[in-house]
Amino acid sequence: MEYLDFELPIKELEDQLDKCQIIGLESDVDVSNTCKQIEKKLEETKRNIYKNLTAWQRVQLSRHPSRPYTMDHVRALCGDTFLELFGDRGVKDDKAMIGGLGKIGGQSFMIVGQQKGYNTKTRQYRNFGMANPEGYRKALRLMKMAEKFGIPVVTLVDTPGAYPGLEAEERGQGEAIARNIFEMIRLKVPIITVIVGEGASGGALGIGVGDKVYMLENTWYSVISPESCSSILWRSWEYKEQAAEALKLTSYDMKKQKLIDDIIPEPLGGAHYDRETTFKTVEQYIMKGYNELKDLSTEELVEQRMDKYSKMGEFKE
Repeated sequence: MEYLDFELPIKELEDQLDKCQIIGLESDVDVSNTCKQIEKKLEETKRNIYKNLTAWQRVQLSRHPSRPYTMDHVRALCGDTFLELFGDRGVKDDKAMIGGLGKIGGQSFMIVGQQKGYNTKTRQYRNFGMANPEGYRKALRLMKMAEKFGIPVVTLVDTPGAYPGLEAEERGQGEAIARNIFEMIRLKVPIITVIVGEGASGGALGIGVGDKVYMLENTWYSVISPESCSSILWRSWEYKEQAAEALKLTSYDMKKQKLIDDIIPEPLGGAHYDRETTFKTVEQYIMKGYNELKDLSTEELVEQRMDKYSKMGEFKE
């Protein structure tokens, strides 16, 4: 397990607990009371730390290297029913954007999402989860296929943003994202969006338009990352913590502003501490959202979705 800087008190207590248990195994000394005291203190420390997380600390948790990525969720949700589909039929297959058909709770879904890598080699292969225009065009191709056959769509968002390279701009990055938003708004099947990690900028919005939008508890969703915001406003990344607070990017901020529908709770310490529980909870929310949408007519579905996004940004003094 890797620990973030604010989790170091937890690491110290866990190390103490391990040593205490080893002493008990290797000697005749009864250390059960000492171990219980350490366990109690460890539980209290965890609750105190994770109950009072700052916006920046939640950003750090969303990027934790042990956190489950999109394909981890897909494998857990669909098992061996997932059939990955490839290519945008124009340029190439973008490895940062995955998609395909799979069954969740016995119901077929078209699943689309951004995938990051686990090590240097796979991060390069997946382009760090930053999709090119062909990735968004692949996503749209799959969503239009789902519409044709009446299959609901699930999108899993986890990206630091769309790829900002020159070649991506030359191939129409902005147009590809805008086209996806335009087409998703009027897609004739239910769309359920889950932010499972980072939800940055247009890269997230390119697959983020949904009838139901959920965020895992320790994720973020914003027009810009805290580091980029800091570099623009203060010409330095040193103010990323202040930027994170000012951007109001946490799941609780998003729910308060009515920009998402609900927050998916995570196990104490984050999704990576108990993956199985996280996967089960995500499945429950996806099926709950689908059950609320499945009986709506096409006209009602599209009208509700348009109304939902039209109302965003309206404020009263």
